Amino acid sequence: MALRLLRLVPTSACARGLTARAERVEQIHSSVQCKLQYGPLAFLLGDKTSKKLTETSKVITVDGNICSGKNKLAKEIAAKLGMKHFPEAGIHYADSTTGDGKALDVQLSGNCSLEKFYDNPKSNDGNSYRLQSWLYASRLLQYSDALEHLLSTGQGVVLERSIYSDFVFTQAMYNQGYIRKPCLDHYNEVKRITICEYLPPHVVVYIDVPVPEIQNRIQKKGDPHEMKVTSAYLQDIENAYKKTFLPEMSENCEVLVYDAREAQDGAKVVEDIEYLNYEKGPWIEQTDYTLHKLRMLVQDKLEVLKYTTIPVYLPEITIGAHQSDRVFRMFHELPGRRYSPGYNADVGDKWIWLK
Repeated sequence: MALRLLRLVPTSACARGLTARAERVEQIHSSVQCKLQYGPLAFLLGDKTSKKLTETSKVITVDGNICSGKNKLAKEIAAKLGMKHFPEAGIHYADSTTGDGKALDVQLSGNCSLEKFYDNPKSNDGNSYRLQSWLYASRLLQYSDALEHLLSTGQGVVLERSIYSDFVFTQAMYNQGYIRKPCLDHYNEVKRITICEYLPPHVVVYIDVPVPEIQNRIQKKGDPHEMKVTSAYLQDIENAYKKTFLPEMSENCEVLVYDAREAQDGAKVVEDIEYLNYEKGPWIEQTDYTLHKLRMLVQDKLEVLKYTTIPVYLPEITIGAHQSDRVFRMFHELPGRRYSPGYNADVGDKWIWLK
């Protein structure tokens, strides 16, 4: 049985399959419930996205190679424009945004390791492709969260990397022999049928840092795992950005490119963003109804992840039925993930009645 990527993600999968139990006082439900979910009725009653949008209701992504300074610049852009910052999604993105916010065991988080990838990217146990598959699904989940935030509140969002640039790392992995051709084909198919459901960023900010400088920064950072990254892999990432990603994105959104020195001046980058006219891309063609449909999609995380589950046999991501069931049951039994979102889970498996 083919592994369904992110099937175990604690997005609400377990919550929807379980009946919440919560504290009762004098036969009155006293736990805190989550807010009503947006739906067709809210739309008909006047909850229109266009009413919330302002000049800064934009999606901005900051892209670049490893250690290119994405985090610092993204934070500064978000702070100066009053936007919400989304740090780069890692293996434990879903863990950190659901349940108790604690990182799950490796077998519940894609059964992959970034450190192991850096240490031995050609490991024959399939870790490299499991890692990239899980990261893509995590970034897809994060992108849906970012769009949901913008469409629900009108506040713009700034992301460090996104699903639109994720493929440059997959391509670099393949070029270096870290993953096999069937894995690359599987990744491209997942990307093809998922990414078309979403709107691209309004702006892509790319930080262009030469590979030798990237290596110097990695050495200064001192991470023993990152320090094993080869210059050839870093160069392949840069090539994929410049030869494929930037040309493709320039057709549908605004693209701003800065060298390492220019990227240090966050105020200048923000000024450039404010001068953009946003005259191209699918965002300008949207209506309240199309934005409503997108909002309905991005708030349903199971629907978001559905198309990452292409059934295919790949040794890297395929597990047996018994193992899948065992892991799924382990996930369901985790503390803090046995109750519907918004309900008090502290009381355990008891109904409390006061006389």
